[in-house]
Amino acid sequence: MHTLTLNRLYAFVVLGHARRHILHVEVTDHPTAQWLAGQITEAFPWETAPRYLVRDNDGAYGARFRRRVRAMGIRDRPTRPHSPWMNGHVERLIGSIRRECLNHVIILDADHLRRVLRAYAEYYNESRTHLSLAKDSPDGRPVEARGRVVSRPVLGGLHHRYGREPL
Repeated sequence: MHTLTLNRLYAFVVLGHARRHILHVEVTDHPTAQWLAGQITEAFPWETAPRYLVRDNDGAYGARFRRRVRAMGIRDRPTRPHSPWMNGHVERLIGSIRRECLNHVIILDADHLRRVLRAYAEYYNESRTHLSLAKDSPDGRPVEARGRVVSRPVLGGLHHRYGREPL
């Protein structure tokens, strides 16, 4: 992602595969193995680490990152080079973030991108429906059977959450 001043920024996104829940989002202008190791620790405090980590085969995931993952008891499963279909859920998420959010917003700097991505993650987890989840959101939404239908803007009006207002 490029900013308004053409600085390149990188986003680190962690997706829980079970309910397609965005677990962690962070932004940097220079991803290193040390930075990525810190992000994986932030995404999964020691007692909540998953059994497996499926990730792409980027060179930024260096020895320091792999040591941290191993120390956390996570089995590292990098995908094969040039094989995005091996992690289709994340590839779909990245496409959704681009299509539904970043293609419509001019990013000013890293802090702005971080705020936009966190707002999108909140929308994605709480409001955005998924066919694979029986048209529910990753966090689950209660059925609102009574009341007047109202539209609530999300991401500055880029998306809307429709729900019912109590009578």
